[in-house]
Amino acid sequence: MDEAMATLKHWPGEQLGCAHLDHHRTMRTGLPEVVFGENKSADQLIAILEKFKSHQALVMATRVDAAKAAQVRQALPELRYHPEARMLTGDLEAVAPDKGRGTIVVVTAGTSDIPVAEEAWLTARALGNPVERLYDVGVAGIHRLLGQRELLLAATVLIVVAGMEGALPSVVGGLVDKPIIAVPTSVGYGTGLGGIAALLGMLNSCAPGVAVVNIDNGFGAACVAAAINRT
Repeated sequence: MDEAMATLKHWPGEQLGCAHLDHHRTMRTGLPEVVFGENKSADQLIAILEKFKSHQALVMATRVDAAKAAQVRQALPELRYHPEARMLTGDLEAVAPDKGRGTIVVVTAGTSDIPVAEEAWLTARALGNPVERLYDVGVAGIHRLLGQRELLLAATVLIVVAGMEGALPSVVGGLVDKPIIAVPTSVGYGTGLGGIAALLGMLNSCAPGVAVVNIDNGFGAACVAAAINRT
């Protein structure tokens, strides 16, 4: 009883000096609160993540640069830093992949899109989903994608990440009968406008079943994919 009361003491929220933590979010939405690390100091991240460690199994922070991550890990060495995704997580091996109906497949147009795709892959994995990667299969060499048709068809939901003109989600949408979450990236030359060209291309897709998230938002795409995969 004492242990239960201690756990419930700060529910549904807990006020820190720098943040108001939402411990009730997993129960309410099925997705835990995840820390957006950009513009937070290392000390703020340490305080927040330490509290989450004591209340929830999943601890995760996005958009954390390497220098800040090193400071956080000095205080919380059990956390793991994923430099390509710029994320801090707890032990992903402790998360059983049993919350989804099937497999989420993360696809990228190019190698330059991989950091955003890795944010999506790690998030979906941390949320308990089986996840596969299929990278660098963009429209400039469409045979690379067509050669992986079996993997595409086996997916329950696909996250398709692309910069430049953002054409890949439309192509994938014409090949599969599964929901597609398109993620535009800020990869591209001048008229790519930091991902706006890819975003507009995806929003104007002629392929049915394509939904679009914000530029570089691999985390948001994975949360939507996880919600679809558990229904």
